[in-house]
Amino acid sequence: MKHPGRHAQTTARPHLSVVGRSKRAPLVIAACCAVLLAGCHHSETLVSAPKPVVALTLHPDGNAVANTLPGQVQARYSTPLSFRVAGKVVERRVRIGDTVKQGQVLAMLDQADLRNDLANARAQLEAAEHRLVYAKQQLDRDRAQSQANLIAPAQMEQTQDAYASALAQRDSARAQAALVGDRLRYATLVADHDGVITSEDADTGQNVQAGQSVYHLDWTGDVDIVCDAPESALSSLTVGSKARVSLPAAPSQTFEARVREVSPTADSQSRTWRVKLSLVAPNAAVRMGMTATIAFDAKGEAGAARPFKLPVTALFHRGEEPAVWVVRANTDTLELRPVTIARYDERSVLVASGLRDGDRVVMQGVHAVNAGQHVQVVAPLHPEDFAS
Repeated sequence: MKHPGRHAQTTARPHLSVVGRSKRAPLVIAACCAVLLAGCHHSETLVSAPKPVVALTLHPDGNAVANTLPGQVQARYSTPLSFRVAGKVVERRVRIGDTVKQGQVLAMLDQADLRNDLANARAQLEAAEHRLVYAKQQLDRDRAQSQANLIAPAQMEQTQDAYASALAQRDSARAQAALVGDRLRYATLVADHDGVITSEDADTGQNVQAGQSVYHLDWTGDVDIVCDAPESALSSLTVGSKARVSLPAAPSQTFEARVREVSPTADSQSRTWRVKLSLVAPNAAVRMGMTATIAFDAKGEAGAARPFKLPVTALFHRGEEPAVWVVRANTDTLELRPVTIARYDERSVLVASGLRDGDRVVMQGVHAVNAGQHVQVVAPLHPEDFAS
């Protein structure tokens, strides 16, 4: 016997399945729409707006690339001053920085022993002169007696020998007295030229040897600008080449100089060459010991290049190599271009190579951009801040 209830239940299941599917269909469609909308939104974010960057179009300054080296003003002639005899320094009359004149007394040694030596030498000279007078009188007497044949020839020869010996002793004593007098004079140190005292090498009360330096004297007159040049600058600093010298103590003046001397060998420690330059027209503003900046035109490829002056904010380093961000003309995308720096100043750098006239270089925010990034060039609010 069939049960109506069971049959009714069996026939109702397909109807419920169709109804469930019909209810889930809108949900599936909504999910698919959401996925499609999300995909469309993601594709829109990939195409971002160009990033604004501060950039300027470059033009060379028209000046040749100049290298600079630090230097110092020195006297062309500088000599150590020393006593020519040994002794104890009892007085010093000048100090570092004093200007002295030729013949001026600078220092003195204890002269007591030297004065005693001089007195002894003079006494010996006086005794030798008395012996010479006696020998001369004896020679005159014996010569008269010899002419009268009153003495033997041998006695005459002895008298002549005694006179010659006395004469030689007198000459020796006179020379010794003069030598001791010179030694006494050498105990006083005097300046042999006009100049400036640049160092004190001995103290009062110190025992010094003959030739030991007591002062250093820089002669007045000709001055040199001395610098130590690296090997890369030697081709530009040959003898006779020109340079420009500026002094921090006189910033408004620039002096013309010529290379006078280049050391034939490099220093064993620094591996640099000592270069001396002579000022063409020095004036009173140039004083010994001042620091100087020597500017000279570089030769070779850097000398033929036309430099670009950029602010230090435009400089980027790829590893240890300097570079700048350049905006490509056609695509407005960024390119990291290596450059060669000719000189670093306080707030700017001088680029010798790597850039061309008309290049647009990013001036700020160089660490916030990437290669190939699409940018929009924005002019700076104050262009004079980036002017050369």
